Amino acid sequence: MALNLLASLPICNFNRLPPIPSKGPISLVKSRSGIVVQCMPASKISNSSTILRRSANYKPTDWHYDYIQSLRNEYTGESCTRQNNMLKEQVRMMLHKVVDPLEQLELIDILQKLGISYHFEGEIKRILEGLYDNIDHGSDTDMWKMKNLYATALKFRLLRQHGYIVSPEVFNSFTDQRGSFKAFLCEDTKSMLSLYEASFLSIENENILEEARDFSTKHLEEYVMQNKDTNLSTLVSHSLELPLHRRVLRLEQRWFIDIYRSREDMNPILLELAELDFNMVQAVYQEELKQLSRWWKSTGLAGNLSFVRDRLLECFLWSVGFIFQPQFGNCRRMSTKCNALITTIDDIYDVYGTLDELERFTDAIERWDVNAMDGLPDYMKTSFFALYNSVNEMAFDTLKEQGINIVPYLKKVWADLCRSYLLEAKWHSSGYTPSLQEYIENALISIAGPNQMVQAYICVTNPLTRETLDYLNEYPNIIRWSSLISRLENDLGTSPDELKRGDVPKSIQCYMNETGASEEDAREYIRCMISATWKKMNECPATSSLLSQTFIEMTFNAPRMTYFMYHHGDGHGVGNHKIKDCILSLLVQSIPLKKNSCD
Repeated sequence: MALNLLASLPICNFNRLPPIPSKGPISLVKSRSGIVVQCMPASKISNSSTILRRSANYKPTDWHYDYIQSLRNEYTGESCTRQNNMLKEQVRMMLHKVVDPLEQLELIDILQKLGISYHFEGEIKRILEGLYDNIDHGSDTDMWKMKNLYATALKFRLLRQHGYIVSPEVFNSFTDQRGSFKAFLCEDTKSMLSLYEASFLSIENENILEEARDFSTKHLEEYVMQNKDTNLSTLVSHSLELPLHRRVLRLEQRWFIDIYRSREDMNPILLELAELDFNMVQAVYQEELKQLSRWWKSTGLAGNLSFVRDRLLECFLWSVGFIFQPQFGNCRRMSTKCNALITTIDDIYDVYGTLDELERFTDAIERWDVNAMDGLPDYMKTSFFALYNSVNEMAFDTLKEQGINIVPYLKKVWADLCRSYLLEAKWHSSGYTPSLQEYIENALISIAGPNQMVQAYICVTNPLTRETLDYLNEYPNIIRWSSLISRLENDLGTSPDELKRGDVPKSIQCYMNETGASEEDAREYIRCMISATWKKMNECPATSSLLSQTFIEMTFNAPRMTYFMYHHGDGHGVGNHKIKDCILSLLVQSIPLKKNSCD
């Protein structure tokens, strides 16, 4: 049964706006319609010169095939691996030697921010389990009882981040009889920053964490205005712009390496490992990109379909945002292929196809049969074949490796996606503006989160079980909440551009149409929904026992990446300098090292 998402969200603290009426879930329409979209002249690939088609006028890619194939990275080979392993052993010794609980937490936090904690998962789990056990055993060294707000907030954040159930009551000793945080605490900016970051791991009805966020935000903003400490002010400003819990991991790691280099307490071994490891992982990314660019060129989609977005590098950037660790290259390659195919198919439904063609294409996807292509125009045959071959190749590899047939699961997620696209096309064709509830129920699928998450799970999980695949194919809450945040973040960033080219109304316009709210108030309501949904997401790890920690992290990374791609406009379709700079820093330009660690 579909979730009534709006009814299940907590009430937003935005009293000026009327409440959204709760409506039941909709059914995806499958009937045929004769309405034709009015658009621009057809391109050369059309079977008929009389059909009028739209054009989004997307610009060509900034990253061409020859450029990608020319990428080179010197941080490869046995000497780099040997140096990397030596540094890892030194850090592993640190983790074993450090016994002070606060020092343990700070070391784990630094390793995560530098992007090298994935090398030490076993050691980190051992330390966190020991610290978590101290809560129950009442250890005298337990920082809950030490009245240290900085340490308490850091411990709370790291434990919750790693899936441990920790009560917010640990902050009670820092509040007065009215439940407000004690005024003198604001004098310690380091504690305020730790409390602020911890507050974003809250779940529903944790009022003390809401109070913590308001209290810390106020005093951190005052601190930045005073600008007493340049280094600390930089960290505070960065967090106020976007908290750590909602940032893209790999982007944050690259940023923090530069910050950490100038810190007085910088550990040179940690810095050297972080810089070398970043460059070595970048070399892995570049080899993956070369493979993917050869695949993309072989499909002929960008070369033959002039109306589609040619965004392979952006698609790969999404994949790095989903899962950055080098051992998950297969997942990144699959995710990039899916994203490139999703982008192409999305443009077919949003921009180019007539409604009759779109219904026939949807039928072919539902049937998953090459014989269903006979009635399709050539541009759709090309797209169908590229999708059919890529998905079946993935299914074949999985069958060989794990002995399980995943075609039914993949067929379902692609059929669901195309049906959601078709419904939006029908809404646009008829000029229909859905209610916000109608829009969201469909947009949860059309954002392609469920599609990508199910396929990503298959790539990072061994062994696969039918029980879990059946569970995921029903799109459980962790996928729905992740997709909802992504959908709403996407709408906030792309809505104006998409409406200009004739797309279906987005959540903002649906809310405005339904309530009579201004665009400013509608955007504030959507932002409120995003915050409320993050709380639901934060609760999911404790209720998702069938799913691995790796996959759970990916469901969190999806909305983080969506925010980054769309916060300054349509970074995926239109592009901006931030996306280009990010591609250069993460995928192209190595970190300059004082000495070549691989010599």
